[in-house]
Amino acid sequence: MRRFLHLTSRHRAPSTNQALGLLLAFNAGAVNAGGFLILERYTSHMTGFASQLADGAVMGQWTLVLNALGALLAFLSGAAVCAMLVNWARQRSLRSVYALPLMLEAALLFPFGLMGAITLTWHTPFAVPLTVLLLSFIMGLQNAVGSKTSGGSIRTTHMTGNITDLGMELGKMLYWNRHPSTRHPGVRHDRQRAARAGGLLAAFVLGGVAGALGFKHLGFVCVVPLAAVLFVLALPPMSRDWGRWKGLIAPRFQRSRDDAR
Repeated sequence: MRRFLHLTSRHRAPSTNQALGLLLAFNAGAVNAGGFLILERYTSHMTGFASQLADGAVMGQWTLVLNALGALLAFLSGAAVCAMLVNWARQRSLRSVYALPLMLEAALLFPFGLMGAITLTWHTPFAVPLTVLLLSFIMGLQNAVGSKTSGGSIRTTHMTGNITDLGMELGKMLYWNRHPSTRHPGVRHDRQRAARAGGLLAAFVLGGVAGALGFKHLGFVCVVPLAAVLFVLALPPMSRDWGRWKGLIAPRFQRSRDDAR
């Protein structure tokens, strides 16, 4: 339990990166599957949206172009916001470096779970409901968290890289080292890399199953437990930073009051 509550700690280890990655992959799978059931779009699938952007431009279907552009910009914005939060916290030596973007994700998922149906009626300049842009932003934010905590080795919202890694390691495992020598050492697979890629893939699929069942039987409210888990993960380092938060906020609040006078 102690390790679970410190998955978003500033000090990282391969084991905590892996555990956080599995949890975030499950979360992404659930949100992605739910988004497809509601919107018939996989909101973390930026490769598909990039292809849609190109196809729509060639065919002159500008609605498709706007749809894809909106999702891509939202995902990009989510990743950018994560980088801004992480670097802001690093410069101030906060413990909640990685907790901040996860707390923001939880803050977006809570109202989405309680009032998500309303966002389906809110139209945007990109000819898609606000729901698409919101989920794409959340996926970009989360994917950047996994990348930041692991130094780029863990991606949680899309599985192409993980399946590629798993396939390469399986290929090395099955490779027949006929005459290994000092000059030509035998091919050896990386068991840890294969386990990480396979685990992330399994967590994403399980999350997809849970998300599909949840959205089918419960609707938007099924994301509330996901938001609650993210909130619990982000809370310990943020609570330990409470004294520093007061030191950062109080002077600015005092300056604003003085200026108002």
